[in-house]
Amino acid sequence: MSQYSFEFRQQLQRECHPLVDGLGTAYGYKPSLAAGIVYLVLFGLSMIVHTIQFTWKRTWWCAVFSIGCLTEVLGWAGRTWSAECPYNMNAFLMQISTLIIAPTFFTAGIYVLLGRFIQILGRESSILSPKMYLWIFCTCDVISLVVQAVGGGMASIETGKEDGDTAPGTHIMVAGIVFQMFSITVFVVCAADFVRRVIRHRLLQSTSGSIYPLFGAMVFSVICIYVRSIYRTIELSQGWDGYLITREKYFIALDGAMMVAAVAVFNIFHPGWLMPTSKAMHYERELASEDGYGAATEMR
Repeated sequence: MSQYSFEFRQQLQRECHPLVDGLGTAYGYKPSLAAGIVYLVLFGLSMIVHTIQFTWKRTWWCAVFSIGCLTEVLGWAGRTWSAECPYNMNAFLMQISTLIIAPTFFTAGIYVLLGRFIQILGRESSILSPKMYLWIFCTCDVISLVVQAVGGGMASIETGKEDGDTAPGTHIMVAGIVFQMFSITVFVVCAADFVRRVIRHRLLQSTSGSIYPLFGAMVFSVICIYVRSIYRTIELSQGWDGYLITREKYFIALDGAMMVAAVAVFNIFHPGWLMPTSKAMHYERELASEDGYGAATEMR
């Protein structure tokens, strides 16, 4: 039993109050102000650069990376707020809801990017069509987010009650993150099959050199998102007082750093600059055929 009254704890959740000795926070620690500011700056800069890039090159689908960065900015703003007001529940709910949602926008961008690769390299490069990637995996992302939102809402309501039971909401939230982990795992398997087919059929040999770094950036981003998904699955499955969720260093390294790397890599290797068009690729393949002279003549 806490030495502080329920009314006092409720008051702390509504106001901005410094850390009180003997009274834990919803995080299990006081969030780092320095980490909050650093990630605010990093995601903010990536968002600005992505916005300039997709506007300049008119690759409008790349707006999902900017939206994801904006969602991350809101989440880390909540954690920065919590660094000054560690008991405020609005700040806590703000960060937990946005930081769970944000990677969905990054994965959506990768689904589109993989679809573009399939269109360029040919249908033999993938077991699924580009449209199927979007329909299947974006639908799975939406379902998992709805389930997590319902579970998070139930748990947050219970935290506002004296002796409230957060277990049912937490279990639903974990079910949502596990489903998301499952869908990302299936996507990783499909992406690995895509890489295998590309290598096996030597499809990249008929492409321009600029596609290689973009291809590598996509693989790198998928790995970062997958590492983050494994971490969040284990973290939430341990409960609100588990080992991982109550130690900020793991969150900073396995969520924040992974997401910065996953989205910032496309600032460096942006699809607008590096992705060749299907028409240009068709022309290159014709020139690379055995009867290069005849092919070039036909293209005239």
